[in-house]
Amino acid sequence: MAIQTLSKRTIIIIAAILVLFITAGGLFTLHVYKFLYEPRFFSEETTFIYIDEGKDVNDLRHQIDSLYPTSVVEDFWFVVGYLDYYPDNIKSGKYAVKPNMSLMEFINNLRRGLHTSTRITFNNIRLKEDMAKRLSEQLMIGEEELLYYLNDEMFCDSLGFTPQTIVAMFIPNTYEVYWNIPADRLLHRMKREYESFWTDSRKTKAEEIGLTPLEVSILASIVEEETAAADEYPVVAGLYINRLKRNIPLQADPTVKFALGDFSLQRILFVHLEIDSPYNTYKHAGLPPGPLRSPSIRGIDAVLNYTKHNYIYMCAKEDLSGRHNFAVTLAEHNRNANRYRAELNRRNIR
Repeated sequence: MAIQTLSKRTIIIIAAILVLFITAGGLFTLHVYKFLYEPRFFSEETTFIYIDEGKDVNDLRHQIDSLYPTSVVEDFWFVVGYLDYYPDNIKSGKYAVKPNMSLMEFINNLRRGLHTSTRITFNNIRLKEDMAKRLSEQLMIGEEELLYYLNDEMFCDSLGFTPQTIVAMFIPNTYEVYWNIPADRLLHRMKREYESFWTDSRKTKAEEIGLTPLEVSILASIVEEETAAADEYPVVAGLYINRLKRNIPLQADPTVKFALGDFSLQRILFVHLEIDSPYNTYKHAGLPPGPLRSPSIRGIDAVLNYTKHNYIYMCAKEDLSGRHNFAVTLAEHNRNANRYRAELNRRNIR
């Protein structure tokens, strides 16, 4: 009877222990569920975390500290730990952190690569180096990698350009791409945007002028470097087209600055005009071999819709406003140039 009684007690004890374990397990499971699936991000608006191909945990911590300096997100250490221990399960990209998002939702986005697109913009770009730097500032792509492609003759040729003309492929605008887009795919995307920009209407206008789309871009780049006044673009374009049609050298100062690699020059001297470069349009008739910058849409359209006039000469106005005096005859141009030089001398600009 004692053994039977003991067995009953044992059963009761075991049952009680089991109940405690089950209860504790249930509470633990509930806690884990809440930890993973209840809202943990309490920011007022969507923010973004960037994970590059190196999947740097310290960089992630830095981003979290920058985005959430007042600890508006709870237990983000779990995400950091997950990235630290399971880096192969994480895909690079730009990831949205939405208000009231749970840890598990965010981690699942990392695992599945459910990242968001980003908008890139570029304008007022001169050199390939400037373009690579601007794009690398907005994307995961490194500046050096982009320059490798932009300087590679075979790759540029596959896109229909050369390393000297490739900058014309970039039509300044705003584009939506994935932050971790590879360099070659980005450049192919830019080529598609270039082809979309050059509609049949624009191609027809270029043909009527006697220029290819690339030559239009080259001329537009000169026009934009020549004048600071956008309303002068069509007039300046018309002047250069007049010179091209008459086989008169363009004699465009910006091409000399480009050849010298010095855009800060305020005064072009005779010594500057002696530089031996295909970009020196004082020495070589016609257009230079490549654009001086990535021309804007407004600049390109100004060439395509240039103002028809008889101007052959232009000279910066003596008020140094960036605007120009235009002339039909050399005598008139010389008078304009004398006033301009006199003002430069008065201001001691050498």
